[in-house]
This record gives sequence, structure tokens and C-alpha cells, in this order.
Amino acid sequence: MIRNNIIAIIAISFITVGGLWGIGNLVNPPQPSSLDRREGILLVAKDNLFNETNPTIYAKIDEPNKLTIVNKDLVRHDFIVEELNINTAILSPEQDFVTAIASEKAGEFEYYCSLHPATMRGNIVVRDN
Repeated sequence: MIRNNIIAIIAISFITVGGLWGIGNLVNPPQPSSLDRREGILLVAKDNLFNETNPTIYAKIDEPNKLTIVNKDLVRHDFIVEELNINTAILSPEQDFVTAIASEKAGEFEYYCSLHPATMRGNIVVRDN
């Protein structure tokens, strides 16, 4: 008898919590993340890498490319490209920084995290076509 009552209480609790959650989502629907971007380049700092592979980023001369850097790691990071004057400063976990890749000349430019330069570095290649 007591066992049946406990099962009933647990079932009612699940139904109540689920109902309240559903009502809450109807009243206050989840907002899309500010990082849900369909344009530009997204670099995620995690496990002391950018996008798991430190990818080469390609851009065109005189065509600014939106660049978003997000720190999804447990430690702080930054993102620096000295030749393109990009410096996010220190990003704490869950912080992001939006900038643009823009260059008037073709070339290959190194990016890196100054806190983890041995593992977090890659290249930006700016082409004229």
C-alpha cells in the first residue's frame, strides 16, 4: 500500500514539473542564442584548441568577413592576429567577441591564443580572388 502511494506521488511530481515546464515555455519561449549566426566565421575555443583543429581561415581582399570567437572552455583564452590588428583581450568562459577580418593586401597571417601559444595557433589566408 505504501509502495503504491510512493509511486503515485512520484508520477504526480513528474507530471506537475513537466506541465509547469511546458507552460513556462509557452509564456516565455526560448530565445535563439546570440551566437546562432548564419554568416561569417565562428571559432570556438575549447580544450586548448580553436574548433578542435585550429583551422586555416580564408578571406578575400577588401571584403570584411565577420568573425566571432567564443570561449567554451573552462579556462581563459584570447585571440590575436597582430598583422590584422585583431585582439579580443582575455575571454572568460562563455564570453564571446565579434570582429571582422579585413585586409587590403593578400597574405598569410598567424592567429594564436597568447595564453596557450603552443596548442592554439593557426593561419588566416587573405586572397585577391
